[in-house]
Amino acid sequence: MSHTVITNSSTNTRTSGDGVLNMGYTRTIPGLLKMGQLLALLIAFLCVHCARGWPNWYAFQYFEVVTLWFFVVFLVFFLMHLFRLQTKMPCINWPLTEFFHYSFGTVLILIASIIAAVKGGNVSALAAGSAFGFIATFLMAINMWTSYSASCGPHPTGSFVSKVLLFTYLTLM
Repeated sequence: MSHTVITNSSTNTRTSGDGVLNMGYTRTIPGLLKMGQLLALLIAFLCVHCARGWPNWYAFQYFEVVTLWFFVVFLVFFLMHLFRLQTKMPCINWPLTEFFHYSFGTVLILIASIIAAVKGGNVSALAAGSAFGFIATFLMAINMWTSYSASCGPHPTGSFVSKVLLFTYLTLM
């Protein structure tokens, strides 16, 4: 006697990773760094924008443009991770794109913060804006380092340098 057992079970279970909104990203280190950058850039922009008595008009316009531009760009990156939009566009290398934006952003915000610190005079709002610019620079440098480490993977520190030195030595010989 053989028995055949047929089971028909159709369960629609949905995990937390299947939703449109990835709220878990806000609790990760890259998510927290991006939120910190957005907050620091917004405060830096508002401090400089609302300040009265700018000693140097062009220096602080540069600061405003740079902070606002990178605020918008990092907000777009944050929303892309939050809504998982980078998975919908696989033709773009997102880790490399973010790395280049963080590289340029770190350098430009650092330059703008140095200029704002030097040209700020005795206006406390400009000094506060410059301080938040330095905080945003620090957070962007950390995020740049972590995105590079994540996208390129762990590498021995000396192998690349030794290959470049060997190549240079061999080409000079």
